[in-house]
Amino acid sequence: MKNIKTISALLLALLFIVSCQKDEYSMGETLSPSEIDFEVIQDYDTDAGGNTVILKFNTPGATPVWNYGTGKSTRAVDTVQYAFQGDYTINLQAITRGGVVDLDPVTVEVTDDNLNYVSDPLWEALTGGVGESRTWYLDLDEEGNSKYFLGPLYFYGTDNGWLAGGEAWDGGDTGCYGEDCWTWAPEYSSNTWLMPTGDYGSITFDLQGGPNVSANHLMLPELGEQNGTFFLDRNEHTLSLNDVEILHSANNDDCVNDWTETRILSLTEDAMQLGVFRRADCDGEALLTYNFISEDYVEDYVPETEEAGVDEGFEPEFEEGELLEMLTGGKASGRVWELDAEGNPVDWLASGIGWTENADSSRDWGWNADWDAVAADSWIRFDQWNGLNYTRYQNGEETTGTFSIDEETNEITLEENTLIGVEGNWMAPTTNTIKVVKATENYLDDGIWFGTNYNEETDEWLVFHYKPI
Repeated sequence: MKNIKTISALLLALLFIVSCQKDEYSMGETLSPSEIDFEVIQDYDTDAGGNTVILKFNTPGATPVWNYGTGKSTRAVDTVQYAFQGDYTINLQAITRGGVVDLDPVTVEVTDDNLNYVSDPLWEALTGGVGESRTWYLDLDEEGNSKYFLGPLYFYGTDNGWLAGGEAWDGGDTGCYGEDCWTWAPEYSSNTWLMPTGDYGSITFDLQGGPNVSANHLMLPELGEQNGTFFLDRNEHTLSLNDVEILHSANNDDCVNDWTETRILSLTEDAMQLGVFRRADCDGEALLTYNFISEDYVEDYVPETEEAGVDEGFEPEFEEGELLEMLTGGKASGRVWELDAEGNPVDWLASGIGWTENADSSRDWGWNADWDAVAADSWIRFDQWNGLNYTRYQNGEETTGTFSIDEETNEITLEENTLIGVEGNWMAPTTNTIKVVKATENYLDDGIWFGTNYNEETDEWLVFHYKPI
């Protein structure tokens, strides 16, 4: 099981630490429980009800692993503050050179509530307050929509942390607490590889008789429903879960050693960001930050109704002979065109709406240095000298042919040629029939978009942008 794997990894790491320490024990010696010196002290001076418990581990050369019911600790001296009355079992394992020593559990009785320990605004934001509960969802629904963040998963450096001024680099506190500080907030619609679209279930925190947490992992059936407790450290801005993992996707499951120890990046009653550490062998160390939204926010959410209009000049309508004049410059004339490599040379038009702004917008999926080189020394010319002629100059070679225009469809057929392209590249035009997909009246400045491929199922055009020289 995942929790066993997590504990085993922790124990192995601690064994390594202990093996490097100098102490009075010889290598491989196994201590008996009677040789482990530790104390569990209820501080009745601080809390008459015994809410404050001091944990002390006094055995040199060994390392403690405390589990005090609402959290875990490996500190030699630690203080636990229970907000609610009840009996609490404190378990202890000692990591020694000779192995793991299990100690008998200690039970403490807390006779009174001390709700001051859970009255911090962060506790209230997480749970809704004493006697309340708050349910959280990953900010990704089954349609692939994110309602609050750009997507359900951000990436931060390992020294990023609590964002006192809001999201990182927004003009407030950058949340940088060391040297490894950076952030990447990918938009899910353009980065669906982040995690599969779906219903990931929910995670609920409550303060109903104790700090309780439950999760329903719908996308990870091997985890299923989990129930446990949690501890929020309002000073360190960390959130520790017992027996419950935060909601996450399967594609990162094996890259994180512990899904129960999280770093809080931000937390309000509407939104929460929890970071877990990705190992170095999984594309480098990073703080994988999962973005959550509260159930109340989801229920009150009203999507923006602003409708994006199609691009100016999409599906242009021309007067008789107008397109021919645009291409050639008029009778007995010729006009030379080149790829808009310095501007925005290629785009996908989805239902008439493009998204690229320049060549860099498409470098991750199409445009590259080969296209830069070709575009820098290539051109095409349409002319009306003794007929309708098309000339392409590329790689120092000039080829010619004729062309025709279907004025009903705005299609141009190049009888013996194609548009400029990089040989062997998937975007290189292979069809000799191209369509004027977008053009404005100010085409001398705006240029013309020639469509070379159309996907009927998604209503998308691959288009190349040419401007007159």
